[in-house]
Amino acid sequence: MTDDTSATSDQHHPTDQQRAVVLASGGMDSATAAYLAADRGYEVCLLHTSYGQNTANREFECAESLSNELDAVVDFLHVETGHLQAVGGSSLTDEEMDVADADLDADEIPSSYVPFRNANLLSMAVSYAEAKSCDALFIGAHSEDFSGYPDCRPGFFDAFQTVVDVGTKPETDIAIEAPFVEWSKTDIAERGLELGVPYEHTWSCYREDAPACGTCDACAFRLQAFQRLDERDPIPYEERPSYVEEA
Repeated sequence: MTDDTSATSDQHHPTDQQRAVVLASGGMDSATAAYLAADRGYEVCLLHTSYGQNTANREFECAESLSNELDAVVDFLHVETGHLQAVGGSSLTDEEMDVADADLDADEIPSSYVPFRNANLLSMAVSYAEAKSCDALFIGAHSEDFSGYPDCRPGFFDAFQTVVDVGTKPETDIAIEAPFVEWSKTDIAERGLELGVPYEHTWSCYREDAPACGTCDACAFRLQAFQRLDERDPIPYEERPSYVEEA
């Protein structure tokens, strides 16, 4: 496994009691990022956004559960916005587009890509972080994301750090932390199990609120991670295909 490092800076250890916003999608990556921020000593402000995605209700429930489970959480903000759904162009937000079955070896950008979503979410999170005088902003993006999603690449977060530095008050100093950007989903699951992340209160499926389908990209990467670690994913699935190569 890779070390816990930021995509844009050396590992940021807070002095005294510092505060971080964590973008909490309701999924396992952002939940692990929240527990990692707490492990580093931050007070945690969670930001969850419902933007018209297929499983918005379940994701909100999971983000809310995270706010109750993690002692370090000092604030939880839920924002509803419809502009990404109105823009469309993604199978997560457009009822006319089907969520594709998993293809873990595909090179093209998948239909589940929401155009420039992370820039939108990070912008809201920076506003929240500046208003709350936070020192850092955590996002759970990782290497298997940026293989398909252009707004999950390390260069994107580096560029966004410049935007934050230029576009906030002179006294504002918010570090964009993408600690898993060079990690696999398996690395994240392994670290999360070490940190005691309650994965039973997280959701990854792109299609269904319950049970998870088990066959979309998000379900496949998640199941593969647990299968590689010889652990049983604690959420319910319609089916649990094997996504690991047989020995």
